[in-house]
Amino acid sequence: MSVFDSLSPQAVVQSVEAFSGLRFDGTLVPYNSYINRVYGLKDENGKGWIVKFYRPGRWNEAALLEEHTFLADCAAADLPVARPRADEDGQTLGELSLPVEGQEQSYFFSVFEKKGGRSFDAEGTDDWLRLGRLMGRLHAVGRQARFEHRPVFTPEKTLEVQIDELLDTGAVHPDREDELEDLLIPAARLLRGLFPAPVLQRIHGDVHRGNILDRPGEGLLLMDFDDCAWGPPVQDLWLLLPGHLQECRKEIALLSEGYGEFSSPQALDWEAVEALRFMRMVHFLAWCSRQRGDRGFEAAFPGWGTKAFWTIELESLQEQTQRLV
Repeated sequence: MSVFDSLSPQAVVQSVEAFSGLRFDGTLVPYNSYINRVYGLKDENGKGWIVKFYRPGRWNEAALLEEHTFLADCAAADLPVARPRADEDGQTLGELSLPVEGQEQSYFFSVFEKKGGRSFDAEGTDDWLRLGRLMGRLHAVGRQARFEHRPVFTPEKTLEVQIDELLDTGAVHPDREDELEDLLIPAARLLRGLFPAPVLQRIHGDVHRGNILDRPGEGLLLMDFDDCAWGPPVQDLWLLLPGHLQECRKEIALLSEGYGEFSSPQALDWEAVEALRFMRMVHFLAWCSRQRGDRGFEAAFPGWGTKAFWTIELESLQEQTQRLV
């Protein structure tokens, strides 16, 4: 079964109304999101709202509140972000409990004002500078405090743990398990040497073009801090690049120039990009392995875990390891 099976439209609307004090017109539009459950609603005045129900077991309450604190810090610095609405007591995190197979299942949720805009694709010099400035402003805010409950994005704290998880839980097809272990273990040792003393701070963690909107008259809006982490600043820039490190020197120079208007570009370890790409590939495999028992997973990721799937993944990982040396 799916962890969200008991989350009915009626339960969504009633819980959000009770938390927010808003009243809705009955409109409930599900958004395309597998990780969480996200819905669009309209209040009695026709104003649009977004409610996000976080996937149970992914983040604990303390980690979610750190995400909200980061968003509040960004908003206080006039950085354009989608900040969660607070209830009458100033709380930004709601909780709904529902019976699931005889036990109570808790769902944390947050309510956001709906903000429109167009997707942003960098097409010229000014666009890359704008992206660099946005990230520089974000990291100037990120340096102001620490995360204590979010992931620490280093080989020791994430990559090596995820490798063990993949190899120890039966997620890998038995015909490919030895090959994968022979590839991942040496790669993890290599990556340790590429991160001798990383500069770590609060980062967004998943800055790709789908998480940036261009709002006329307001500038670029940074969305979805769900993966915020304690990690190297360059993690928030490399996903914006149109290709691999050696193919993107012009874009890197422009991003660094814009970034330097608000944060030190010396904090951006661009030479770590291909190692970070490798870590992201393993991270996604480990995340999928945790969800593979969920009823909705097979529909969202058909063929995941088959011998053919792992053959392709091995080839991709082998190709990426060649960029690490």
